[in-house]
Formats: sequence, C-alpha cells, structure tokens
Amino acid sequence: MKLSHATWQEAQASIARTPGIILPTGSTEQHGPMGMIGTDTICADEIATAAAIEVGCLVAPPFAYTPAPFNMDFPGTISISPEVFARLFTEVALSIRHHGFALLYVLNGHGANLDPLRQAASGIDGLTIRIRSWWDFEAVNVLRREFYGAWEGMHATPSEIAITQATHRIIPPGEAATPPRRLSPEYIAAHAGDRHGPPAEHRRDFPDGRVGSHSALARPEHGSALSSAATKAVAEDFTTTLTRVTKSG
Repeated sequence: MKLSHATWQEAQASIARTPGIILPTGSTEQHGPMGMIGTDTICADEIATAAAIEVGCLVAPPFAYTPAPFNMDFPGTISISPEVFARLFTEVALSIRHHGFALLYVLNGHGANLDPLRQAASGIDGLTIRIRSWWDFEAVNVLRREFYGAWEGMHATPSEIAITQATHRIIPPGEAATPPRRLSPEYIAAHAGDRHGPPAEHRRDFPDGRVGSHSALARPEHGSALSSAATKAVAEDFTTTLTRVTKSG
C-alpha cells in the first residue's frame, strides 16, 4: 500500500506486521527526445509499488527533486544540491525511525542520488537503510544485455524508456531514431554515478540529451519484462534483508 493512501491506523498496523518501508528515489530531468522528464522517478516508483504489494509493506512517496546539475541546460530539469537532498533524506529517515520501522529500503532510479544517499545513511543510527538501484540485479541485467547490448548506454537508456512505455505512454522517437555516439568502456567507467560535466558542456557534448543510449530500441514488452524481473528481485532482497534485521534485533 502507498503510505500516502493509508490512514494512520493502517500505517500502524502495517508497521506491526511488516516493519519495513520502501522509498523510491528518482529525478526530474530530461531523458532525450522520447523520454519523459520524470522517467527515473516513474521507474523507481512503479517497481517499488509492485514489490511492496508482493511483500505486504508500505511504499513511501517518491523523491522526485534530486541532484541533476549536468542537465540544467535542458528545459524542464529541476535540480537540488546534494547537500539539500542528503538533508531531506535524513529528515525523512528520522521520521521513519521514529515510527518504529526497522528497515528503510531505498529503491533508486537516478545515479547521482547514490553518493549523497550513502553519505546520509552512514550518519543515521537505529535504522537499517538498504540502498539499491532497480538495475543492480542480475536478472534485470540479463534482460538489458539481451535487449540492447552496448546500446543501453548511460542516460535515456532504452531499458528505462521501455518501462515508462509499458506503464505510461509511448513517445515517437523523432531524432532519437538515429543512434547516438557510442561510448567507450573507459568513458562509462569514469562517468558512472552521473559524474558528468557542467551543464553547457554536457549539452554541447550530448545535444539531444542521450548519453550513449539508443532510446529508440525500447519496446513496451521489454518494459513489462524488465519491471517484472526488477519487482521480483526487489521483493526477494527486501524480504531477506528484513528477516535478517528482525532476527538480529
């Protein structure tokens, strides 16, 4: 159940029954010619909600305003500083701890969130915080490799576009029909976690917003398969983590 749709009595009963909660984190940033600005948040929220149904826990409202400074030269992007994001996450986590949750499971959909999330989580005692991105699981990556290979790229990826196609709408490729510039493995490694340059430089180097990702390869049936694989993996990981936490407590 979504926390925002629950009464306080329902929340209290859920905590007593399953003392873990899933918090989706995404972004509000451009995702190329055929990707919605809310893509990262949509992916994390859809998978988190489906996993919460499977395990019978609450899912918190998603974080949609997060760090995305490199995309600020693309209209529609909204970026907050890593410091503000980390502080907001800390306040939310402390509220969750206050209500008796044993586990805060963060399901992430945006690479630039990871460093501030980890830094903030390291300073919070009395609450187990597990941070995973929906693409961390091998079952998901098997499909990403099968569907897209090296064309998955780094941003406006066909996998995330496919998930939004399955859950929301299909946007015609437009200029995304043409493959983008391929990225070297060295470039991908150096820029992992959305370590991109200043906004003007980023827009210059990737003028349509894609970063090595051939978005036009996305298909809604791919999105359904990716979502199902991620949902199952997240549900299993959540259950394993919560069992360990409650036994140790």
